[in-house]
Amino acid sequence: MGRLFWKFFFFIWLAQLTTVLGVSSLVWLKIRSQEERSQEVSQSPPAAFAVGAAAATLQFGGADALKSFLLSREPRRPYSVLAVDESSRELLGREVPATALDQARALAAQRAGEDEPPRGVREVRAADGHTYLLFQPGPGARDGARMGGGPPGGRRSSLMREWRLFPVEPLIGGVLASLVFAALLAQYIAGPIKSLRGAFAAAAAGKLETRIGPSIGTRRDELADLGRDFDHMAGRLQDVIEAQRSLLHDVSHEMRSPLARMQAAIGLARQNDAAGAAPKPEKLAAAMVRVERETARIDQLVEELLTLSRLDAGVADGALEDVNAVELLADIVEDARFEAQAGGRDVSFDAGAEGTVRGTAELLHRAFENVIRNAVKHTAPGSSVMVATRLGGAGELRVLVQDAGPGVPPGELDAIFTPFFRGSNGSGTEGHGLGLAIARRVVQAHGGSIHAANLPEGGLRVEIMLPLAKAP
Repeated sequence: MGRLFWKFFFFIWLAQLTTVLGVSSLVWLKIRSQEERSQEVSQSPPAAFAVGAAAATLQFGGADALKSFLLSREPRRPYSVLAVDESSRELLGREVPATALDQARALAAQRAGEDEPPRGVREVRAADGHTYLLFQPGPGARDGARMGGGPPGGRRSSLMREWRLFPVEPLIGGVLASLVFAALLAQYIAGPIKSLRGAFAAAAAGKLETRIGPSIGTRRDELADLGRDFDHMAGRLQDVIEAQRSLLHDVSHEMRSPLARMQAAIGLARQNDAAGAAPKPEKLAAAMVRVERETARIDQLVEELLTLSRLDAGVADGALEDVNAVELLADIVEDARFEAQAGGRDVSFDAGAEGTVRGTAELLHRAFENVIRNAVKHTAPGSSVMVATRLGGAGELRVLVQDAGPGVPPGELDAIFTPFFRGSNGSGTEGHGLGLAIARRVVQAHGGSIHAANLPEGGLRVEIMLPLAKAP
């Protein structure tokens, strides 16, 4: 158990224990107050009537008649009349409350000279020569006037009665119950925190696959939300790190090939002929052409990587401005058509909607160009790439780029927008697999979205959604 568990446990248990002790003390004080009031002599009309009946029985029938009278009434009455002689002995041998006896004697002495007998108290001299004091204790004194008792109890019996009145069993039960519930509540609160601590330690050690969702279960509270947020954070970190590792691997692989070709070209340029003569000028020229070509490829790769890195970091090139997307697309389509016609292909443009987009013209130009050039690469010879603009239902500009190529397997439709991905249907095309990834980052940076879908008649359609600029 951690320190937090014991802190929760101690304070929760202390609060519950204080409550149990307070309630028990209040109950005990109330019972004692009722007990003290029950030691008094009852002067109610029913008590006065019972005492009068007992006095008449004793006066005319004697002590034996009074015994029979009291024994006959005892089973039916919760409080019985007591008959105490001069030696403080009760007629039936019952225990007499000392407080009630003193009060009864005081009442009898106070009204001894009056014609009216004291209410609830009677002194009767019996035929056997004893004078009996008849009175009835108040409610709650039944235990004190039980059969078989001795003379009025002293301090020890009073302490024992007070101890019996104190709720010891409920108090012990309440303390044990508070211990159990305090432990359960502390564990309920401290358990997820302990799991979170272990998960953070595991993540700090590099184990980003750690998840605490299974240990939380079906909880629905702030601690459960914190655990789910940790799982989401760990998943995102794992994706980012894996993407970085994959990026480093792909970059090294992409750069290794042109570097190897450059080294081969340089080696061939330095190689002498069989007679040991210096390399011929045409051989050096061919090597220089190869080195220049591979250098341009590496430069293009580095430029695309820098662009992708800036977009991932949220750093855009150029200031924001209102860009006429239709005019921008028209210029890109014109350049793409010129290049496509050299390979027996064509590019058409259908400006079905005008639209102005708030953003960076250079980045939007690169995104549109990457998508259109990718379509030109994959469309079939003799076919045409169709570029069109439409208005979306939520105030968006839709840019559609459709080719007549082999399409993309359904499982790769989303993967084509990841860096260095080459689909199984386009492994023979040139490029580094960064064009569509850059296009996606640019579109997302402008608050839009980009999706790809296969056409029923064949080919791939890429749809770009960009929010239109709002009027000032």
